[in-house]
Amino acid sequence: MHRLLTLLFFGPLLTFSQTIDGRLAKQAEALMSKQVQSEAAELLCTVGGIPAPSGQELKRAKYVAATMQAMGLTDVVVSDIHNAVGVIPGKSDSVLVFISTLDDLAGVALLQEKSPKPVVKGDRVIGPGTNTSSTTVAMLKAAEQLVSNNIKPDYTLVFAAVAQEETGLQGMKEVYELYKSRALGFVDVLGDGERISYGAIGIHWWKVKASGEPGHTLRGGLPNLNRGMSRAIDEIFKLPQVEQYADDYTHLNVGMIHSGTVYNHKPDSGYFTLDIRSLNATAIAELEAAIESTLEQVGAETETAFEMEPFQLTPGGQIPGALNSPLVTTSQVVSRWLGFEPAMSNRGSSNMNVAIAGGTPAIGLGGNRGGQRGFADEWADIPAMMRTTQHVYLLAAILGSKEAWVSEE
Repeated sequence: MHRLLTLLFFGPLLTFSQTIDGRLAKQAEALMSKQVQSEAAELLCTVGGIPAPSGQELKRAKYVAATMQAMGLTDVVVSDIHNAVGVIPGKSDSVLVFISTLDDLAGVALLQEKSPKPVVKGDRVIGPGTNTSSTTVAMLKAAEQLVSNNIKPDYTLVFAAVAQEETGLQGMKEVYELYKSRALGFVDVLGDGERISYGAIGIHWWKVKASGEPGHTLRGGLPNLNRGMSRAIDEIFKLPQVEQYADDYTHLNVGMIHSGTVYNHKPDSGYFTLDIRSLNATAIAELEAAIESTLEQVGAETETAFEMEPFQLTPGGQIPGALNSPLVTTSQVVSRWLGFEPAMSNRGSSNMNVAIAGGTPAIGLGGNRGGQRGFADEWADIPAMMRTTQHVYLLAAILGSKEAWVSEE
C-alpha cells in the first residue's frame, strides 16, 4: 500500500493543486529496499573514507564525478575549485540545482589517517568523514534512481557536490555564478527535511588584531594592549544595535581572546574574535560601523592599534513570498509524506545563503544525519540517509515538471 502525495501551491494570482498518483510514491519507497540501502552504505564507506579537508577535495571530487558518470548523468565535470557537477538534461535551459557539501572539517583528515576505513554496522556507517558525506551519497542515489526510472524533466536538474563549504562557501559561490541567471532555485541537501530553511541569516566573523608597546613588568604596566583589548570588548558589548534589532535575531559574541605567552612581559600583539549575526543586513552594517568607531576611540585612549580582519562573511537575506513558493511547499509535502511535520526557519546558515543573498530562491533540507561529527567514532544513520534520498528524488521529479511552477508564472 502506497501513500498519496497531494501538493497545494499558493501563488500571488491563483491557487494550483496537483495530486501525484502512486507511481512516484512507489518509486520513492523502493529506495528503502535492503539492496539500495546496502549500495548506498557501501558507497558512503568509499566516499566518506577519502580525505577531503576544505581546499583539498580533488580526490573525493574525482571519485564522485566518476560515480555520476557511471550512474548516467551527463556533462559531468570537476571544476578548478574541486566541485563535482553532473546533469540530468531537461527540455528547458532553466535549472533546479541540488547542492551537497563535499569537504570535511580540517580535523577529520587527521582522524582518517589514524582510523580504519569506514564500515557498516547495523543501521550505521561508522568512521571519520561519513556524517557530512551521507548527504552527497543521498544526492547521488536520488540522481541514479531518476535516471534508472527514465524521469524526463521539463527543467534541467543539476547535482553539485561543492568544495570549500567550511572555508567561505567558495564552491557554492562558483556554482551560483554559473547557474544564477537560469536557476528556478537551489536545494541545499543537509538532511531528510525534518527541518526546512527558506531564508538565510547573515553571519560575519571578524578577527580584531591588536598591537602595542611591549615591555617587562618592572618597566611599567602601561600602555598595555591587554588593557586596550579588555576595554574595547567591554565597550563593544555596550553597543545598542543588538537590542535595537533584537526582532531581527541580531546577536554578538566574542568567542576567542589571545595575547601573551609569559607572566612577566606585556605582549606586543594579540587578538579577539567577533561573531555577528542578524537577519537584517542593515543591523550588521550598523553594528560593524559602531565597532570600528569604538576601536578607534579606545585605541586612542589606551595607545593600542586595532585592525578588523574579516575571517568569514556569510551573506544572509530573505526572499519575499518564499514560504508560499512551490520550492518550499513541495518540500513540506514531501516531509509530511516521510512522516514528520517539518520545522520551518528563515534563519538558514549554509551553502543556500549564497543563492538567497543573490536574490534566488533556495531551501536547506535539515535533519539528523548521525552523530559524533569530527571524532574518530563519527557515524551516519543509514535510514536517515535514505530518507534524504527519497526527499531529493521526489523534489527533483516533481519540481522538474513545469506544472509545479504554474503559480510562479
